[in-house]
Amino acid sequence: MERAVVQITLLGLLLALVTTLPNKDNWDIYSFHINSTVSSRYATTVITSRVANRMDESKEIEFQVRIPKNAFISKFRMFIDGQVYDGVVKGKETAQQQYTEAVSRGQSAGIVSSVGRTLEEFKTSVNVAAHKKVTFELTYEELLKRRLGKYELQIHAQPMQPVKDFKVDVHINEQAGINFIEVKGGLSTKALANAITKTHADKQAWVYFYPTEDQQKTCDSCGEQGMNGDLVITYDVNRDTSLGDIKTSDGYFVHHFAPSSLTRIPKNVVFVIDRSGSMHGRKIQQTRIALLHILNDLAEEDHFGLITFDDSIIHWKRELVQANKKNLDSAKAFARDIRDRGGTDINKAVLEGARMLNAHPREGSASILILLTDGDPTSGVTNIEIIQSNVRGAIADKFPLYCLGFGFDVNFEFLEKMSLQNNGLARRIYEDSDADLQLKGFYEEVATPLLTDVTMIYLGGTNLTQTNFSQYYNGSEIVVAGQITDNNVETFTPQVVAISGRRRLTFSETNATVESTGTVSDNRIQRVWAYLTVKQLLEKELLLSGPEKENVKKEALELSLKYRFVTPLTSMVVTKPQGETTDVLHKPKEGETPGLPAPPVALPGQHGAFAPPGFGGGGGVGGTGLGAGVSMAHDYHDLFLYDAVLPDAGVSYQMPVKITRVVEGTPLNAKVSRVIEATPSRVFVSRIVPGMSVDDYQMPMPEPEDLLMAATIVPETEAPVSHRFLIKPENMSLPLCFDVTGDTRLKLFHHPNKELSVNGELDSVVYGGFKQIVIHFKADLQVEVDANEITVREGQTVTRHTGQDHITAGSLTVIRRGKEIDVTAGDTRIVILIHVKDGTEFLWPVLRQQPSDNNTEGILALKPAVYEEVQQTPSTKLKIKDQETDVTRSNAVDYSIVSHPTLDCWLMPAESALQRRLDDFTVAQL
Repeated sequence: MERAVVQITLLGLLLALVTTLPNKDNWDIYSFHINSTVSSRYATTVITSRVANRMDESKEIEFQVRIPKNAFISKFRMFIDGQVYDGVVKGKETAQQQYTEAVSRGQSAGIVSSVGRTLEEFKTSVNVAAHKKVTFELTYEELLKRRLGKYELQIHAQPMQPVKDFKVDVHINEQAGINFIEVKGGLSTKALANAITKTHADKQAWVYFYPTEDQQKTCDSCGEQGMNGDLVITYDVNRDTSLGDIKTSDGYFVHHFAPSSLTRIPKNVVFVIDRSGSMHGRKIQQTRIALLHILNDLAEEDHFGLITFDDSIIHWKRELVQANKKNLDSAKAFARDIRDRGGTDINKAVLEGARMLNAHPREGSASILILLTDGDPTSGVTNIEIIQSNVRGAIADKFPLYCLGFGFDVNFEFLEKMSLQNNGLARRIYEDSDADLQLKGFYEEVATPLLTDVTMIYLGGTNLTQTNFSQYYNGSEIVVAGQITDNNVETFTPQVVAISGRRRLTFSETNATVESTGTVSDNRIQRVWAYLTVKQLLEKELLLSGPEKENVKKEALELSLKYRFVTPLTSMVVTKPQGETTDVLHKPKEGETPGLPAPPVALPGQHGAFAPPGFGGGGGVGGTGLGAGVSMAHDYHDLFLYDAVLPDAGVSYQMPVKITRVVEGTPLNAKVSRVIEATPSRVFVSRIVPGMSVDDYQMPMPEPEDLLMAATIVPETEAPVSHRFLIKPENMSLPLCFDVTGDTRLKLFHHPNKELSVNGELDSVVYGGFKQIVIHFKADLQVEVDANEITVREGQTVTRHTGQDHITAGSLTVIRRGKEIDVTAGDTRIVILIHVKDGTEFLWPVLRQQPSDNNTEGILALKPAVYEEVQQTPSTKLKIKDQETDVTRSNAVDYSIVSHPTLDCWLMPAESALQRRLDDFTVAQL
């Protein structure tokens, strides 16, 4: 019997798609998490999918992923039965022999292919034993490109089955400040709208997408096979006319330059339009529609020309003319009459367009040449190298050439090389119903030139990415990265020189813009540099030949291997268990037919479990001489949880250690707020954890008695603890914050229509959050949550759950995964986060999904704050609902976020922030 195949597919930036559906009782995608972190416009996305084989026999599970074409995969892992199988990035040349052998055996080992406009597809498969689980983890990285005034992160969701534990978390951190953030797309409307939570606080923003199983089946374009649609997150950062945004870290820098408030430069533009026979039908019709839109957008100070060509050239006018109403009306009539016929003489047409621009010099303007074609040159000069040489000579670096390739019959590599040779770029126009909008959208990106001859200068900088740009357009951005010589920021002086119309401008406000990330361990800036450098070296390699080409290719290959990027020069060997065929992941070129993989590569299998530093066989840790992989076999009943920094190793571990000596008279099970240990090891004890088991610990460590010689226990004080809450505004720069003191019991959420109540008791020991949260649902269901367990009381039945679990009680679902507990009741979803402070865990609830009706109350149901700053001196006053109140500038930890950042806030009395008495939000019992 053939083994059943389960296919899991990720669509868009981030998501899973199961394309083959065996019996749902036999397999289960029980968890699917997507975590995307964007910092300095650099996005790192980690996708984790967990699948269980429910069958009584082994099963081959296929993992299929679609990622952005501009992204580089940097890590792929599989976790199977306690073993870790890591992908290894290698140069493609090293796999050539094995590739040839694989092809001769009829195997197809290539596992990445182009699949449309913006995506590439990766897939691999692995055999999973009966009743076992597999976890797939994919990481990829991408520098977001600014277009039309915004960055865009797109998520296409088509899981083909509802997933119980499904979540998308996006965190954006931009030190320049986030100007706006929007969530759009089909998945942001109607039934799924309240599955989205968006938070924006000055320099940071968070977007959560947590649809329930019911929502995944009932939204537009949804059904029994789950969701099918887009979630699009767009944002931009704050801009000014200065030097821009520069970040430095550990000897590297990245410079984002996008000045605003500049005067628009008049442009001279010539459109060269293919009207050959292959443009017949919808292509030529859509081209006419797009041209009419573009002509409408020309400004009166612009000058333009219009050429159509087949095996001959048809001029609208032989010279450029002003974009006044009379000329535009005439050009539109010409555009409406474009008909397909004849061959394709690209050489003659582009040279004529260049001649028209060269014959029309206009001081203070910017010239642009745009070619649209759908095929290879078939008449006149047909040798593509001669055409490229002719065009390069005619343009002579005076203006950019943009090549738009219509459809898949076009020789895209020819167009790409020709545009790169002339300071432009090539873009494919896809033969879809919106092709006219694609054409218009591209034109809008270059419609408003603001600067020409842009030169980026960095004194004290080295190993720079591209620093010269022919033009800068409104809504775009210039990005340069490099290294700082000797890591000396004091001598690092950036400057930008450019032409704006008839003026020469210099941007050099260094002191206000150069900013360190503040941590040497942050290698994101270095990876931005590596990403940009590899991208630009690959473009440069396309333009060169001979030894120069080989040198550039070698440099790009070395960087790709160093930073573990899967690029057109490298492949990732996907390691699998012994006996299974090893796949190779590679990156296809633009223009490969969708659905057809590029030439495959195969390598012999490489097996063996992953062993992080200090674990597994061999060596020990650092220079400590501690054995690796030592299992603790001690049976301790009273333990401390230590944060141990081992001398010479420089690595922190958390390890349970037996108390050997305590302050006389202090019982071992006493509640303590902290324990201080000074000698002889560098061990700090945070809190007694009675009864903790050590069965799961596998760590290198000596006997506990050798670690701890003396401890001083500081008993907890009776002073009341204050807990600080945040009310985040919709558009204001600062949230409001207020304090609640002591072990108060709060009404967190109450929905009378759904018979749902959530109450929580604040911890009187920890300066943080709640020690217990109780959920009441319907008449006879109660769920009690603390950091250690979940207790369900259903009528007279009581069940207790610890660790990872999925609990269903009636229509209430509770899922615990790590430090998060998801609670879903109908269209309401609350996530309880577990945080740790001073060694003690506490809870913090977050309303992730607001019910469709608004008949709710409680702390979690508070609406975003709306206030007005009415006075700044001698003290600050805010006006909220016609009431003025004194406030002070303070800060608060945002525990509604996993990373719990500290935010600035306006501190005020609780009653002023709530606009009601605090008693209205308290309950007598949980």
